[in-house]
Amino acid sequence: MKELYTQLFQKHKTEDNTTLTYMDSLQRDIAIGSWEVNLQDNTVTWSAMTKTIHEVEQDYQPDTKEGINFFLEGYNRDLINLLFTRAVNNQEPYDREFQLKTAKNNIKWVRIVAYPVLENNVTRKVIGVLQDITEKNNTLNELKLKEELIRTTFEHAPNAMALVSLSGRIITLNKSFCDYLGYTKEELIGVKINKLSHPDDIDLIPANIKKLIDGESDKFQCEKRYIKKEGSFINCILSISILRDEKNQPVHFISHLIDISERKVAYKKVETLLATTKNQNEKLLNFAHIVSHNLRSHAGNLEMLLDIMKTDMPECTENEFFPLIQEAVNNLSETICNLNEVSIINSKKQKNLKSINLLKCTNTALANFKAKIIDTNAKINLSIDSALNVLAIPAYLDSILLNLISNSIKYKRPDVHPVITITAEKIEDYIKITVADNGLGINLDLHKNKIFGLYKTFHKHKEARGLGLYITKNQIEAMQGTIEVASKINQGTTFTILLKDETH
Repeated sequence: MKELYTQLFQKHKTEDNTTLTYMDSLQRDIAIGSWEVNLQDNTVTWSAMTKTIHEVEQDYQPDTKEGINFFLEGYNRDLINLLFTRAVNNQEPYDREFQLKTAKNNIKWVRIVAYPVLENNVTRKVIGVLQDITEKNNTLNELKLKEELIRTTFEHAPNAMALVSLSGRIITLNKSFCDYLGYTKEELIGVKINKLSHPDDIDLIPANIKKLIDGESDKFQCEKRYIKKEGSFINCILSISILRDEKNQPVHFISHLIDISERKVAYKKVETLLATTKNQNEKLLNFAHIVSHNLRSHAGNLEMLLDIMKTDMPECTENEFFPLIQEAVNNLSETICNLNEVSIINSKKQKNLKSINLLKCTNTALANFKAKIIDTNAKINLSIDSALNVLAIPAYLDSILLNLISNSIKYKRPDVHPVITITAEKIEDYIKITVADNGLGINLDLHKNKIFGLYKTFHKHKEARGLGLYITKNQIEAMQGTIEVASKINQGTTFTILLKDETH
C-alpha cells in the first residue's frame, strides 16, 4: 500500500515542464480535482486540477475562509458552510452540486463529494473531490428549457394535439383537444382514441397506421369526424405522424386535429349560394331569350305599324305626338338589342376560343376605319409581331378592336390630329395588347370605378351610348382576359388588355 501511495504521488515532469504527481496527472486527465482540509493544523490542500477549476495560479495556497468565499454568496455559500459543519461535527459525508465564481469571475457549476476522516471518533480531516460540471449542467439546463418550450407549445397550441400509444390509447393531450370534445384530460387519458371517432369514420385510420408503423410513410392526413361528450360531432382535419427512437423503432403517434366545423358550414352555405346563383343565372338566360324573341318581335311590330301609318295614314304623322312615339319605339328597339347583346356574352364557353393572328385581325379592324382615318388625318402606329396569335372568340376580338379604335377617333381633341398606337408583346402565358391615343382623356379621379359601367358616358358626344366599354370588358373577361385603363385629361387614354397566348 505504501508503495502504491508513493507511486501515485511521486512527482514527475510534464511536457510543459510543470511538476505533477501521478495523482495530479490522473486528475487532470479525468477533469476531477481533489482537496483536503486538515482540522488539526487548519491547513487546506488543493490538487492541481482543483486550482485549475478555480482558475488560480498553481502556487496558490488556499485557506478555509478563502475556499468558502469562492462559492456564490447566498444559497450556495450557506449550503457549503452547513454541509461542511455537519461533516466535521456529525461525521456526515455529502455529495452536492454548487455554483462558484472563479478567480477570473467565471461562474461554474461543480460537484463536490466530501468524506470526514476520523481518529478516535473525532474528525481530523475532511477530504473530497471536485468536478467541473458546468458544461453538463448548461446542456441539461438547455435541454430543460427546450423541453419546457415544447411542453408549453404542446399544452397551449391553438389546435388539438395528443400523444397516442402504438396500441391506440391516449398517452397525453393538450387543452385544445379537451376543449374540442368537451372532456377533461383525466377522462381521456388511457382511452382508445378511435372510440371518439364518428362510427362511419372508424375505418379511415387502420390501414394508414400500419403504413406508418412499417415505415412506408412518415405521416398521413385525412378529414374525419369526432363525437363530442354531449353527443354532437365536429369535422376535423386529422394529421398523424410517428415518433421513432434512435434505433428507428416506432415509439408513439402524434395526432394533430384542426376543427373545420365552421368551415364546413360556410362551405355548405357557399354551395347553396352557388346553386341559387346558378339557378338565377339560368332564369336570367331564359329572360334573355324572352327579350331576344318576344320583346324584339313586339318592338318590331310597333316599328312596322308606325311605317304603315306613315304610308297609309300620312295625316296622322302630322300629329305632334307621332315623332315622340316613333323616337320612343326606336329607343326601345335599340335598348332591347343592347341588353340582348350583353346578356349572351358570358354564355360563350372557353371551348369557343380559337387561335387568331393578332396582326391580321388588327389590320382588318383598321381597314373598317380607313375613311375616318383619312378624314381626321389620323396617324396609326402599329407594332405587332406577325407571329403573335391569341386565343379568342373571333367576333369578340373584332368587336374589342373596333370599339377601342372607334373611341380613339371619336373622342379626339378638337384641332388635334389623332395619334393611335397599337402594340402587342408576349408576357408569360398571355399576350399584352395596348391601344393608346392622344385624345380627350378621362378623369379617372371621378370615373375610375364606373368607366366600364353600363350606360356610363364621360364626354358630351352625340354618338356616346355608354355601352361599348361595358361590352368590351365583358367580352374580354368571357375569354379569361383582363383590361385596364390609364388616362389623363387632354393627354389621352391607354387601354391594356391581356389575352391568352395560343400556346397556353
